[in-house]
Amino acid sequence: MEEARTDPAEHVALPQQDQIYRPPKRFGHTPVPREPLGWDPKQPGFRNHYPNVRLPIQVVDRVSLDAEHQSRERGQPNRLIWGDNLHVMRQLPSESIDLIYIDPPFFSNRNYNVIWGDKNEERSFNDIWEGGLDGYLIWLNARLYEMKRLLKPTGSIYVHCDWHASHYIKVEMDNIFGYENFRNEVAWCYDTAGRTKKRWNRKHDVIFYYVKSDSAVFNEMRIPRMNRTEGWESWYPLVDEDGRRYQIDGKGYIYYADEGRLANDWWDDIRALHPNQDKTERIGYPTQKPELLIERIIRASSSEGGVVADFFGGGGGTGAVAQRLGRRWIVCDQSRVAVAVTAERLKNAAQSRGLNDPEIPDFTIEHWGVYEASKLSEATDEEFRQFVLDCYRNCTPSDDEGIHAYQGSNPRLPIWVGSASLRSRVSAEDVVAFASAIQRLPEYRDGPLQSGIMLAWGFAPDARAQAEDLANEGKTAIELVQLQQVTLESGEFRKHIADLSTERGDYSEFLTFVRPPNVRVDVKRLGPRNYQFDATATRASNADAKIINIQWDFAYNEGKFAAAPGEWFQKTKNKNAVPSLVARHVFPGSRKRIRVACRIQDDKGGEGMWQKLIDVE
Repeated sequence: MEEARTDPAEHVALPQQDQIYRPPKRFGHTPVPREPLGWDPKQPGFRNHYPNVRLPIQVVDRVSLDAEHQSRERGQPNRLIWGDNLHVMRQLPSESIDLIYIDPPFFSNRNYNVIWGDKNEERSFNDIWEGGLDGYLIWLNARLYEMKRLLKPTGSIYVHCDWHASHYIKVEMDNIFGYENFRNEVAWCYDTAGRTKKRWNRKHDVIFYYVKSDSAVFNEMRIPRMNRTEGWESWYPLVDEDGRRYQIDGKGYIYYADEGRLANDWWDDIRALHPNQDKTERIGYPTQKPELLIERIIRASSSEGGVVADFFGGGGGTGAVAQRLGRRWIVCDQSRVAVAVTAERLKNAAQSRGLNDPEIPDFTIEHWGVYEASKLSEATDEEFRQFVLDCYRNCTPSDDEGIHAYQGSNPRLPIWVGSASLRSRVSAEDVVAFASAIQRLPEYRDGPLQSGIMLAWGFAPDARAQAEDLANEGKTAIELVQLQQVTLESGEFRKHIADLSTERGDYSEFLTFVRPPNVRVDVKRLGPRNYQFDATATRASNADAKIINIQWDFAYNEGKFAAAPGEWFQKTKNKNAVPSLVARHVFPGSRKRIRVACRIQDDKGGEGMWQKLIDVE
């Protein structure tokens, strides 16, 4: 008789597994913390880490891509913005964007991510790496939070990252956008760059795709079949009247062989840009992504006329592709050089499509936080006054003669703003007139009002002396009027930025005014129609600034600077090195008189321009 077998499980106790089966906290359907890292419900929008710095946006240029009509009346322009993307986004309207694609700095090597060499770029990356991985995720979360607010209910977001932090970013995006709104983890596979024999080679990036809601736009995408292997006809056994092979699946859907296959979540048909190839597309910085990659995303998750945004604009690939595909766009970057490069790339992209195409809107170049003083000086006094008051905290316009605004309400402090002209200086007569206006106020006669603030580019010596005299004249009524004179380019002005706090991050460069470099170019003829242009005598006008980029236009059409391809970004191997300021050019054709221009940027954000009509021999 066979002996009965005994189940060991009846005699051996299983180990305690309380930790495994304990229900975790959940957000949606995923076991992760309820709030994203860095969130404080008492100060929403991550303002506990990044204070709300509200400053005006300065439009420094409007570029028309309609060369024939120079139209400025073709609807809302596209926007190219230089500034900290968090603070720029906080000033954009909610639910105004259809698609966001971002390629933020990877959590890898800090120096690798400092591409352009701007001081503002370096300041921002100091913020990113403060606090290690947690600091990086909080920095990114603050921006993702604003992006969610900006997306329309039908909108989508794609976040491009790599192995360094992708799994952490996924958890944070589940918290912000909702686990139920996650759609794909796309693997973009490539076969470039270095190799190792010590592990599996890392040859893919990760792109996370989230939607705002179930009504998000998604257009069917198919991948062309590169090779038809032997026997491919058996997959498409049917032939229509036009001779096209097709198949019908179990649900009745028809698939044609020539349509390509439906796209999967791994893309191996788009190669990375090669340093020695793709020269027509490459600009010269190491993290540039191919336009085909961006095009696939834009085609899939937006419609013609929709608004596409990229808040880590780099060299402007997203804007160029969106423009080509008939989408509106907003591109933002913290680097002044990146914005200059993007502007030239967009002009060149429009020219390749047909510069007189009326379907291409204008675009504006805008600055946030660091402003061009020369552009402000071109404004009317009223426009300039409004700009200054927008920078100053808690100001309301005044209807009282001789007083431009009031700061606060109880008590209110009178404010006076000088002229837009950089050469203007406040005079002693201006001081006396403002003091008299204060004396006419009821608060002066019946209350404690004793002071006012004058804001201007500069003050004449007699103005400062007059203010001191008003405070020291004895027992006359005017002795109570104490005037504080604040120069706009001083630290005293920056202290009044709305809600500014320096507990985290360096905001000392915000609300500053930059001046253009003093550009000097020596022209030398080297041979028939062959010339050398030497700008090494150029000097930066901003304190402690250095020249970091130069762009040349060897066929300048006055009013429409368009740098030649290859002349957008002068990359140096050493980040402390000055780019070559010498260019050589052989003029084609037979034109006798040609205007040449160059633009030069410094690392504080100043940009200067030089132009000259050359008698070509």
